[in-house]
Amino acid sequence: MDLLRQLFEAKISVAGYPLYWREIIGNLFGFASAIGGLRRRVWAWPIGIVGNVILFTVFFGMALSSEDGRHPLFGQSARQVFFIITSVYGWWRWRQMRQGRAKDAPAITPRWATGRERLVYLVAWLVGVLVAQAVFARVGAGWPAPDWYYWTDAWIFMGSIVATYAMARGWNDFWLCWIGVDLVGVPLLWHSAYYPSAVLYAIYGALVLYGFFVWLKASRTERPDGTPIADGAAEPVRR
Repeated sequence: MDLLRQLFEAKISVAGYPLYWREIIGNLFGFASAIGGLRRRVWAWPIGIVGNVILFTVFFGMALSSEDGRHPLFGQSARQVFFIITSVYGWWRWRQMRQGRAKDAPAITPRWATGRERLVYLVAWLVGVLVAQAVFARVGAGWPAPDWYYWTDAWIFMGSIVATYAMARGWNDFWLCWIGVDLVGVPLLWHSAYYPSAVLYAIYGALVLYGFFVWLKASRTERPDGTPIADGAAEPVRR
């Protein structure tokens, strides 16, 4: 138990800021998972799950011990749980899609969501924000949080779930969903003094833009089975 406590509380001080190793390591796993997702590799999912478990202890751990003055972010904690659930689905789906492809081929060929699929996930995102905001406000933040806090936390919570599901489906849209999440998430994390996470998500922003164009190119140059489209050939119809 003493060893576990030492690992849980291990931190370094940077300019007077207590930086937990769990926050550093969890975000490094998350960044590695993002790289794997950009490259469309199945291993991105289990790597991401490990990072989610570690980051859950970071955000929720402040509810158990907030000696450094930071507030627990329950929405951020809850989304790690849903990340894991959605990632298990993504892991399974990419493994299924990977079958029958060349050994070094990516797991999936990206495509845009159809108009109907896009409408469904956007409605789910907005309705989810309304529900999550009410739930988070009802549960409370453990401190006198302003109303905007619950809305931002709900936006990030639902946007993260939608983006992860869109990634599992192989939709180009998932990168755009992440941009929407980061535009709110980075300021919230910085405001809440989770500086390593805020910095990492800001770096994610550049990676997300790059990943979007990589996937967009792949969706135009690959067939659904992962083979390249010959020059001059029509782009395949995707469903």
